[in-house]
Amino acid sequence: MRIEKLLPGIKKNVSLKNYTTFKIGGLAKYFFVAKNKTELIEAIKTAKKLNPSPFPKGDRVKLPFFILGGGSNLLVSDAGFNGLVIKIKNKKLKIKNTNKKLKIIEVESGVLLNQVVDLALQNNLTGLEWAVGIPGTVGGAVWGNAGAFNKSMKDVVKSVEALEVKNEKCKVKNFKNRDCRFGYRDSIFKHNKNLIILSAVLQLKKGKKKEIENKVKENLNYRKERQPLNFPSAGSIFKNPPGFFAGELVERCGLKGKKIGNVKISEIHSNFIVNLGRGTAKDVMRLIKIIKNKVKKKFGVVLEEEIQYLP
Repeated sequence: MRIEKLLPGIKKNVSLKNYTTFKIGGLAKYFFVAKNKTELIEAIKTAKKLNPSPFPKGDRVKLPFFILGGGSNLLVSDAGFNGLVIKIKNKKLKIKNTNKKLKIIEVESGVLLNQVVDLALQNNLTGLEWAVGIPGTVGGAVWGNAGAFNKSMKDVVKSVEALEVKNEKCKVKNFKNRDCRFGYRDSIFKHNKNLIILSAVLQLKKGKKKEIENKVKENLNYRKERQPLNFPSAGSIFKNPPGFFAGELVERCGLKGKKIGNVKISEIHSNFIVNLGRGTAKDVMRLIKIIKNKVKKKFGVVLEEEIQYLP
């Protein structure tokens, strides 16, 4: 049976650059938008049925799948992805009362992180001011323990609901904060491809509206002044090594503004590579290689990418 019969609504040969903040990448062989948990599970089961089984006659390849959130911190190959990209768009978001000082936000993984920041602001809740301006979804933020201003998702996540995929079987599991093994831009989900984040429960505190508003404005202004928001990018390319700032190391190597093709290292923040228009993943990779080699040679520091590669 053809995949179109198994998964109604699936599309073929969809450009992934339109679904990433970098605006770079080739075609996805198959592309499906999952608007809820049921559709997500069905899409994964479909992929598993066809993997490792061969496609219909004339199409003898396996079907890997990739879960796509907001498309930030992601570099897609110019060759695209020869499999099924499942775009998560589950968007339930609500506040629950606990007591006068604490509030619970239940949020599905497809919700944009900035929507949660806005909801917190509207309800005078503090704890997410650091996240303003960060692109991407809640699922991606939990997966990579996104953070800024010495705060991260670890500080607000109470629990995470994830789908454990084994062969064609899917089982929903709950992880308490400690079970998530959060580290610097790290979590258990990052190391286990069989775990797909469905939703999270965030715990925030009641605060003073004016103080929250001022902190949000301060953080947003900081981003506008110090990050190249006028060009497509994937955010920070490298993690900060212990005792260093990656952007500072890149700058001290004299690489600020270095350009290859239609991509370059930003003059505003040297840990950003920006797409000047029609940029390619190949040129981004060349820049990353140059940066890593020069930083290692000059400082003896091995930079580790914060971005994810597909494939």
